[in-house]
Order: sequence, then C-alpha cells, then structure tokens
Amino acid sequence: MEAVPWGEDGTAPRERTMQTTVALDGEGADIGRARRLAAGFLTRVQAEHGLPISQRAMDLTQLVVSELVTNALKYAPGPVLLDLRIAGDVVEVMVWDSDPVLPIARAADAGRVGQHGLEIVMAVAQGFEAQREPVGKRITARIALMDDPGGAVAGHRPL
Repeated sequence: MEAVPWGEDGTAPRERTMQTTVALDGEGADIGRARRLAAGFLTRVQAEHGLPISQRAMDLTQLVVSELVTNALKYAPGPVLLDLRIAGDVVEVMVWDSDPVLPIARAADAGRVGQHGLEIVMAVAQGFEAQREPVGKRITARIALMDDPGGAVAGHRPL
C-alpha cells in the first residue's frame, strides 16, 4: 500500500487529492483486508486532514469495496488493484482487474440467490462507471463523504 501525499502544491483543500493503492493477489483474506484498508484510509484522512466523513459514508465505502473486490477476485484471473481516492467531497473506489468484459447489472429478481453485488453498488453510489483499459477493466464508484441525513460524523475531527 502506498499513500500519495497531497496539498504540497498549495491547492485549496477541496481541490487536493488523497489516495492509497493496494495490489491484491487473490488470497482468501483479501476481501477483509480491502475493507480494513478502506476504513483505515478514511479514518486517516479524517484524523490527519480534518475532512468530515459520515458514518454512512464509512459503511458504504466498505460495502462497495467488498462487493467490487469480491467480483474482481471471483471473475478475473490474476491480481486486482484497489485504489481509494478523495476527490472533493467524494471518495472514489476504483478496482482494476484483468478481465476486459464489462459488468452488466442484472434485472431485479427476488428469487435469485447471490449475484446482486453490482446492483447494490449502483444503488448506494452517487456515481458509477466501468471502463475497458488496455489490459482488463476499471470499475469506479463514487460515494459522498457527508451524505448522512442525520449529519453524524464518523470518528472525530481534530481541533
């Protein structure tokens, strides 16, 4: 995991980008590891930079990471890259895998067991896109950092 520093160029806080990327090799514990990385990343952003992040955004980010990483590990051979980035007032969850076939959300079917991950991601994200890359594809979901109707902020803000 490598964090990319931000703000050294003097840009305004909402124009800065904070990011972390990790390569996952398909081990059984990768999904849990990816969720912990997402939670740790958002907690660190909040603690170090005072960016307010709702508990709902924390929870939804971990859910989206879990669903996208699960799908990538299940359907694509080889490694998976997870990239988390703060861009303005959203967290972008990007997952790259080696399979060039773009995912398609299936029609709702209450009788279907499983295979609802993409539907879930599209329902909770403010933005979603799937793009072919020179090798494989990249899926990006965007989640608002402060979308909790009650305004509850996860963790605390530094003084």
